[in-house]
Amino acid sequence: MASPTQQLPPGWAAEWDAANQRYLFIETATGRTQWEPPLHAPTAPIDEHGPSVSPPPTHHIPKRRQYAAGQTQAYYGTTDGFVEPSYGAAGVMGPQTQQPVASGPLFTPGLAAEQQFAAQQQQPLYQAPPSHEPQYVNAPAFGQEPAYYPPSAPVNQLADQFGQMGFGQKPLQLYTTNLLTSPPDPRELSHPPPEIRLPPNSCITASPYANADYTYQRCTLNAIPTTSSLLSKVKIPLALVITPYRGVKDGDLPVPLVTDTVIARCRRCRTYINPYVQFIDGGNRWRCCMCNMTNEVPQLFDWDQVRNQPGDRWSRDELNHSVVEFVAPTEYMVRPPQPAVYVILIDVSHTAIQSGMVATATRTILESLDRIPNEGQRTKIAIIAYDTSLYFFSMPPGTTESTMLVVSDVDDVFLPKPTDLLVNLSEAKESLEALLTRINDMFQDNHTVGSAMGPALQAGFKLMAPIGGKIIVLSASLPNVGAGALKNREDPKILGTSKESGLLQPASPFYKTFAIECSRAQVSVDMFLFSASYQDVTSLACLPHYTSGQTFFYPAFSASRSEDAIKFAHEFGEILAMPIMLEAVMRVRASKGLRMSSFHGNFFVRSTDLLAMPAVPMDQSYAIEVQIEETITAPFVVFQTAVLHTTCYGERRIRVITLALPTTSSLSELFASADQVAIATFLANKAVERSITHKLEDSRDAVMQKLVEILSSYKSSMTAAGAGASAQLAISENLKMLPLLVLGLLKNVGIRQSAQIPPDLRAYAQCLLTSLPSQLLVPYIHPNFYSLHNMPPEAGTVGENGVILPVPLPLTSERLERHGLYLIEDSQNMFLWVGRDAVPNLVEDVFNLPSYEVLRGGKTTLPVLDNDFSQRVNAIIQKIREIRRGVYYPHLYVVKEDGEPPLRLWALSCLIQDRADVLPSYQQFIGQIRDKVNGAGTY
Repeated sequence: MASPTQQLPPGWAAEWDAANQRYLFIETATGRTQWEPPLHAPTAPIDEHGPSVSPPPTHHIPKRRQYAAGQTQAYYGTTDGFVEPSYGAAGVMGPQTQQPVASGPLFTPGLAAEQQFAAQQQQPLYQAPPSHEPQYVNAPAFGQEPAYYPPSAPVNQLADQFGQMGFGQKPLQLYTTNLLTSPPDPRELSHPPPEIRLPPNSCITASPYANADYTYQRCTLNAIPTTSSLLSKVKIPLALVITPYRGVKDGDLPVPLVTDTVIARCRRCRTYINPYVQFIDGGNRWRCCMCNMTNEVPQLFDWDQVRNQPGDRWSRDELNHSVVEFVAPTEYMVRPPQPAVYVILIDVSHTAIQSGMVATATRTILESLDRIPNEGQRTKIAIIAYDTSLYFFSMPPGTTESTMLVVSDVDDVFLPKPTDLLVNLSEAKESLEALLTRINDMFQDNHTVGSAMGPALQAGFKLMAPIGGKIIVLSASLPNVGAGALKNREDPKILGTSKESGLLQPASPFYKTFAIECSRAQVSVDMFLFSASYQDVTSLACLPHYTSGQTFFYPAFSASRSEDAIKFAHEFGEILAMPIMLEAVMRVRASKGLRMSSFHGNFFVRSTDLLAMPAVPMDQSYAIEVQIEETITAPFVVFQTAVLHTTCYGERRIRVITLALPTTSSLSELFASADQVAIATFLANKAVERSITHKLEDSRDAVMQKLVEILSSYKSSMTAAGAGASAQLAISENLKMLPLLVLGLLKNVGIRQSAQIPPDLRAYAQCLLTSLPSQLLVPYIHPNFYSLHNMPPEAGTVGENGVILPVPLPLTSERLERHGLYLIEDSQNMFLWVGRDAVPNLVEDVFNLPSYEVLRGGKTTLPVLDNDFSQRVNAIIQKIREIRRGVYYPHLYVVKEDGEPPLRLWALSCLIQDRADVLPSYQQFIGQIRDKVNGAGTY
């Protein structure tokens, strides 16, 4: 029998098996086990014939690549010799490219303290056994039995072995960069966040999906400080950014579904079982990773109900996947699951008809009837038209005709008929089709000007309140009749002054009060707004804000421009076809010592931490600030988001998202683990909140102050300059893009200093800032800028991952050449910039026009021509429209270098590294920040 002091080859560990009184040898990279002592040549997988020896593998996994200080300068402005960095998912090392490393970091933090793992030593840990039968090995815990190392073996030997599994004990390396000499590279924003390095044995399985993908849930810090004083010292806000109902694009894994209704939860804190619990007592009980409570394992947990035989515990999805969905048993239901219900309110006033909105909307609904979620044939739908009166449509079953019922008394809204107004989509489909083809003609000559939107909302609510569902409002003018009537309060004189923030607060209490009523009845509201004049988006957006809906804004909409009609039809059609979570509530739980303190996004906070969401749309994001209430002694913490909901197909489910993060008392590790995209997303939410509760200027100052605090903290604690003045502006490499993201936020329409921004545009931008997922928010505050006229030959062609995009350029007009063709996009709009000296061949190949002079600027649809360049440009535009999650369909504008000034300035405002009006360039901004940091000392 092997001696515990025998040296193991790298990649192997040994655990004492009490039942068999011998050591079990574990290959840490795969979790494979064997009784025989391992040879220095790794053994092949064990099959039914026993172990066999195979030659050593021909490849190895190099250590995670890091960019050293100042290294970015080497490839700034060129792609020559640049190798795209590759980062593995949390806990998994992907194939990497060897990269020369600069002279070394300013700091090389040591290993974590040994007592960091004290909490894990108290109970034996249970690893998945090699056989398929459920059995549990009482392995010795660290410290109780030797882990098959000589007594003198250093701690980092164990860390190296687990590092091969992605559970590296070594903290992240910290690399310092000087912002003054290291220009930002936009490619860095597409990198994953810093790697999550959990301590050994924190996860009970070796699944690569055991920690939440950052597109579902990400944290501003991927290592959690052990004390609140440490958090206040690092100055980085601690917050979660959550997109619980993230869309599934091609290549994404679907969310695993647990259908056996065996749901194991902690008796005390109600945490759902997950890959970070511990099994004890021979696997009969489990210890909660949040509160350490010991719980019984449910009797049927190890039973395969499909095959009616004992199952393999280790193959259960909830122990292998951090994002999982459970089919909920009846105890999770207050009532039977509701059907999906859609009530569509269509403005048919003179303005709406003339703009073409009504014709486009009814045609889109007609074309989308078969796409509306209706798997169980239970979906219900109603259509109510309104101007200064309300128009209901009765569609009795078994007929193809509909009857219009008019209610002119909008001060006391009532339903003109108890039945046949809200109808089953399948049963009344023919009536609906006939009605939708006639609505536009019915009101074609309507000269009524005015909008009774409030009464229409009340009518829709009465219709669906017993069930719940979604109200979709289409409005082309300011509501001015009945409940919720609003007045035009747009005043150009107060724009850009301290009074402007008043325009960002609702003008009438009706919309918030009505929204809370809707939330209680499980009714969500989506707003589609089309007015060419002031519409008070601020007040109307209250409804989606408190009912977990969405706001869409189409200023000066005109269906006579095909681009307007296509954009609205695409987005409206996607909303109708989108699967939604109904009657949902969301709660985020965290390990002992952590508390959710403030919530940002579209929902209503029903109790201290329960978020009510009548309908959860796909790809909507929420930000939650976290407080550290007491010292954290555990080696890692867990955040778990649970969304109890009804699918639009009538099934009650619970979606659970689990994120585990290591704890640390090291400032350098905190800075090295910071996620700049999550920080920017959280700051955008805080900025909007502050602009409403205080003033726009206060909002900008608070964002700027937070950036100065972070950089001051870094300078005083991580650099030799300490509290003294410095000619440099230092920050960790992983936060290098944060100042530019903050500058982009300060220049965003939502909070930008300007006296020229209409209140509706500002209010809509704020809706986007608080609801877009990070994948859409980053380009919204830091647009993408591509050079097309000289792009590499592979750009615009199809590669392994679809169409290949050009390399993005820094956001400065210095990159604009007078003969060039450029694409600028911010996830909401795209600008095709054409230089004034563009050669005729280019103009002909792209626009099918003889020369630059005859080219017109403005909204356009690019022709697909019979030449390679045209097809590549169109492929790039199409790829950008499809690549991101969400329903948005960006407009494309042609911008001539010497064209209309408003359009030119709009496109150039996307180049946020340039100076614009009173707003500084990036270099000026960095200089201002350095002066503040030097003047701040220890903030």
